[in-house]
Amino acid sequence: MTKPTIHIEQGSLEKTAADAIIVNLFKGVTHPGGATGAVDAALSGAISELIAGGDLSGKLGETAVLYPRGAIPAKRVIVVGLGPADDFSPEGVREAAAAAVLRAQSLGASSVATIVHGAGIGGMNPEDAAQATVEGTMLALYRYESPLSRTTDSPPPDVSAFTIVEFSPKKLPAITAGARAGEIIAHSVYLTRTLVNLPSNIATPAYIAETAQQMCAENGLSCRVLSEEEMRAEGMNVLLAVTQGATQPAQFIIMEHNPADAPNADTPMVLVGKGVAFDTGGYSLKTRTGMPGMHGDMAGGAAVIGTMRAVAQLNLPLRVIGLVPTVENVISATAYKPNDVFVAKNGVSVEIISTDAEGRLILADALCYAATLNPAVVVDVATLTGGKMFALGARTSALFANDGKLHEQLQDAAEKVSEPVWRLPLDPAYDRQLKSPIADLKNTGGRHASSITAARFLHHFIGEHPWAHIDMASGEFYEPGPNHTPRKYIPKGATGTPVRTLVEFLRRWK
Repeated sequence: MTKPTIHIEQGSLEKTAADAIIVNLFKGVTHPGGATGAVDAALSGAISELIAGGDLSGKLGETAVLYPRGAIPAKRVIVVGLGPADDFSPEGVREAAAAAVLRAQSLGASSVATIVHGAGIGGMNPEDAAQATVEGTMLALYRYESPLSRTTDSPPPDVSAFTIVEFSPKKLPAITAGARAGEIIAHSVYLTRTLVNLPSNIATPAYIAETAQQMCAENGLSCRVLSEEEMRAEGMNVLLAVTQGATQPAQFIIMEHNPADAPNADTPMVLVGKGVAFDTGGYSLKTRTGMPGMHGDMAGGAAVIGTMRAVAQLNLPLRVIGLVPTVENVISATAYKPNDVFVAKNGVSVEIISTDAEGRLILADALCYAATLNPAVVVDVATLTGGKMFALGARTSALFANDGKLHEQLQDAAEKVSEPVWRLPLDPAYDRQLKSPIADLKNTGGRHASSITAARFLHHFIGEHPWAHIDMASGEFYEPGPNHTPRKYIPKGATGTPVRTLVEFLRRWK
């Protein structure tokens, strides 16, 4: 796929030449104003006629297409609904932008121009509105292209140029900044989505590490990858237990953004992402229906890689470190087994009850490593438990935090970007389910409160700093159907969750 080039221009949309121009309409509006009104006037009231005839209501995501026939330079005019004005939000902008550009793409438009949705009578901050407009547009246009497929299906044509046209010169700096941020974040989500979509025979631990190294080299980040020998020297024995049956060696990826003026140079922000490149469940074998899709069990790690790209390109004034332990969990003569006991980097011994509870094992040693970095805060993200899926479904991630302020900051960031999270308890009383007669802990507390006991397990490896754990299980993929909330800017396949939440959280950090 061709990533569209983003342009910002000062001028009047009705005077812009493009294959399609996009204007908008709030629900209930009978006489359009602003840029939509200007285009309507240039078309001798054609948009007003659609409204009066009941063909256009302004419902969120609704589109109508008009053909100017020489009245204006554009070949098509697309009017997109914004929904009710009193219920308008950045999510409405993303949905409307996505619906409009997908309609333009379906009509073969290569060049598309638009106003910023919400920056006029919508009352939104122009920078936020521009960011949401670009995010909705770019994320909707993402298309995974399999490197191994020989399909002859014709993909929709690419939108190669996307222009934001703003009439007010005063708004241009804010709109330019917002559009630039939206483009960076969307391309970082692209990277995450593609990593998650790739089959595991391509996206092996080594491939994931090489992708991270290449991304870091391109964006001025430092990157170090620990070998299994180096991990063993670090005492990462529970991580290595997971990989001891695999032929693909484990990789421990360390990415760092460290600007010269970072106020937190001595206390970095640390992100940790689970990177299980494929999960069979090991000897605690998954079912035949539960195993497909397990190439996405590295979605947390992919999200951290994508987030680090955005951190670098946005040049955030923070020292940020991303850690991605990546392994395969497979069966072989050397694979770890139930009732085996291993000792983590911090000296905590763990009895293996289920080899399918492997993600918390690799995170345990990664969290121990994070604690050695004197972090200001640690946030880990993982497709960790089926219990989260049954509790909250696919749309909402479970959030656990040992710090109220950190919880509020992540909650606010997730709400802003519409990647919802819900806080679950981190009550030490649940530790009773993790008691082992032969070790300090069992690696699973059973089916009851399984996402909570998994978080409690991780809590034993975090150190004394603020920490949050995001369990995004079943949110890594979007599959049309009743179990998933449809959104125009998330196509079928990998979602890229929660890159936008993590980036927003870091951008807000003070």
